[in-house]
Amino acid sequence: MQLAQRLDRISEPQTIKMAKLSRELKAQGIDIIDLSLGEPDFRTPQHICDAAVQAMNEGYTKYTPVAGFLELRQAVCEKLKQDNNLHYLPEQILVSTGAKQSLANTILSIINPGDEAIIPTPFWVTYAALVSLAEGKPVFVDCFIDSDFKISPKKLEAAITDKTKMFIFSSPCNPTGSVYSKEELAALVTVFERYPNITIVSDEIYEYINYDGKHESIAQFDSIKERVVVVNGFSKGFAMTGWRLGYIAANKELVQACEKLQAQFTSGSNSIAQRAAITALLSDKTPSMQMVEAFRERKEFVIKALSEIDGIKINNPKGAFYAFPDIANFIGKKYGDTIINNDEDLAMYLLHKANVTVVNGAAFGNDHCLRISFASSMDKLVEAMKRIKTALDHLQ
Repeated sequence: MQLAQRLDRISEPQTIKMAKLSRELKAQGIDIIDLSLGEPDFRTPQHICDAAVQAMNEGYTKYTPVAGFLELRQAVCEKLKQDNNLHYLPEQILVSTGAKQSLANTILSIINPGDEAIIPTPFWVTYAALVSLAEGKPVFVDCFIDSDFKISPKKLEAAITDKTKMFIFSSPCNPTGSVYSKEELAALVTVFERYPNITIVSDEIYEYINYDGKHESIAQFDSIKERVVVVNGFSKGFAMTGWRLGYIAANKELVQACEKLQAQFTSGSNSIAQRAAITALLSDKTPSMQMVEAFRERKEFVIKALSEIDGIKINNPKGAFYAFPDIANFIGKKYGDTIINNDEDLAMYLLHKANVTVVNGAAFGNDHCLRISFASSMDKLVEAMKRIKTALDHLQ
């Protein structure tokens, strides 16, 4: 069988690969601590689960409108108004099977072959893959730890060409946890105002997991709002990863284009998950805030533990649930016959020597770092940090 050439433009996400390796070793009876996946270890709050049961009992088990139930789109509008002071109408909302599909809809609806999409690094692995799938060209702008991994207006403008069609970023950021302030976003907006053909895709899936004040959306700036696509969902802030539900808020023309595409791919999202999501958005968010406080405690522990390891440089993430330490000092070192030639070697060394799964930074566009998820219990994190320190101390 001859497979389509488009498959050559993408590869298996490194996050999925490392999680798969972790499961295989666990199946062999090895005590692996998996810090590779970005999945809250909390259960979905009970009142959201109860709403799903109620939805089934009330007969919400049929096909749904492609764009999502009107009540859910109205709830998203209410959430955006209350949380972000953003005003959208239900026809400007499209509900999809996870924020990943929301991104796919958006990118495939805008990018033509040869179009360029600017992506600041480090970035979530799927951005570049989707641009490549659309036969566009990802244009990476390297951002480093000394700037908290954020793009500057100067770097942004230098990357823009007459082929630039899109800019994709996340705040809070996966994998760095960096959060853009209102002032930093405003500075980027002054650049975008000069280039009216660029669509700005703002991935805000980690919005609620913010340790440093109010979340700021780039959609708040009226001069570019019509060109902003806000991507969000329920996986992270509500611990609803398996429910597979995300959404975009955007101008009506783009939402209609994405709806047309989604109608051919998946049609409407799961009916039961949608009814539960209405409850998630409109009811008490105390369980989500309690979850964030637990993440804050874990973050403070992990960042302190990593900063005390000789050779590691680390920023202080203001959001999400990842540490992204710079491990360049360990490249070239060895333990016995094991030589650390790059970040992937170090990730595999930690897997086999420390029995801890992390993800190499090259997967996110920075081969001097590793991504370590702290969406795990404190007991596991304490043990994992101990193992990582011991393993790294053995490298000479």
